[in-house]
Parts: sequence; structure tokens; C-alpha cells
Amino acid sequence: MSHPPLPHSPAAERNQGPILAVLQSLLAPEGAALEIASGTGQHAAHFAAALPGWSWQPTDLQGTHFGAIAGWAAHTGARNVRTPVALDVLQPAWPADGPAFSQPFDLIYCANMLHIAPWACCAGLMRGAARHLAPGGLLVTYGPYLEDGVPTAAGNLAFDASLRAQDAAWGIRRIDDVAAVAAGAGLRLAARHAMPANNLLLVWTRATPAPDARPDTTHHP
Repeated sequence: MSHPPLPHSPAAERNQGPILAVLQSLLAPEGAALEIASGTGQHAAHFAAALPGWSWQPTDLQGTHFGAIAGWAAHTGARNVRTPVALDVLQPAWPADGPAFSQPFDLIYCANMLHIAPWACCAGLMRGAARHLAPGGLLVTYGPYLEDGVPTAAGNLAFDASLRAQDAAWGIRRIDDVAAVAAGAGLRLAARHAMPANNLLLVWTRATPAPDARPDTTHHP
């Protein structure tokens, strides 16, 4: 399929089909989605076009790609993509500028951010998702992960090394570490989907009961 002269990620074009297939198996016919770190906007456009009952709110740390996000939405004919807004997961209010989101989201989607952002962004993502997910809503994260007891693919080992060489704060994250941070925000890992190119799609939901509601059984000397 030809694409317009817009910022273009070959990886996003390759993985959008497999990701969409999983999303379609998870999601109701209608809902509201918030995408964190939309980048070029290819995923937003592709998913919104295939999920016409959903409104899709793209965001990114800066407005660099906002024109591309709108361009890709126009290219696919997706009229259910909202105007992109700046969002920093580390900020206590989402989005970063203007009024905070007033309506909860049925889906919060974040692809390929955790390994190219400081580790603190994982906690920011989880806390923000806990604030903004609707009851029964899903947080979906996608990308490469390290799993205890599962051999890491050679390609992911090389990718991890290249990331850390670029920025010592970057790197592929261990699922157990991400899950521990999620638990602190009241979220739990509900499903793991193996994806092409040694990636995973992880589905997170609210923990029941939330960690703060559990009795404190920790032994204090």
C-alpha cells in the first residue's frame, strides 16, 4: 500500500495489522481510546479507521508530529481521530496543556515507549492509566520485554545494547519490574500476547481489590 509523503515508520506499518487483530478481540464495538506516545500517528489512523465505533485521542510528548498524525488520519479517512494534544506521562495532570481529560477512557494504548524513555515514565504511565481508565477499561502496552525464564532473542539483546548505548536511562524492561510498578498503581497484568518480531502485547486491568484497599500484613520490626 502506498503512503503519503508524511513521517513514516516501517515498523509501525509492519506491526499495525497484528496489533489491530488483538485489539479487535479485546474491545467492545464502541468506546473511547487514549493513545500515549502516538509518534507518526500511523497506529492512530489505522486503528481508528478499523474501529469506527471508537473515538481515538492521540498524544505525544511534543507537537513535532501533530501534523503527521492529522495527515495519516486524513489518508485513511478516519474521522474519529481527535486533535492530538501534548501529554507528558510524568505530569500529575493529563494532558500537559489545557484542561485535564474530563471523561474516562475505555482503552489506553501505549506502544514502544517504555524502552525509549526513563524508567520513571513507567510509573507515570501506570499512575495516569489508573486515574483515567473507565471501570472495566484496559491499558494495552506493546513492545519488546525481558521475561524471567524465557531466553531473550538475539535481536532483542542487540537492540537493548544499542538503546543503552544511546541513553543509559533507556533499555528493554523486565515484565516483572513493570508489573511491580503497575501493582503500585492498582493495576495487574491480565493477558500476554506473543507478537511478531519478538514483541509482546500486554493487557493491564484494575486490580481487585486495589492494593491500597488491602489490609497491611507487612511485619514491622
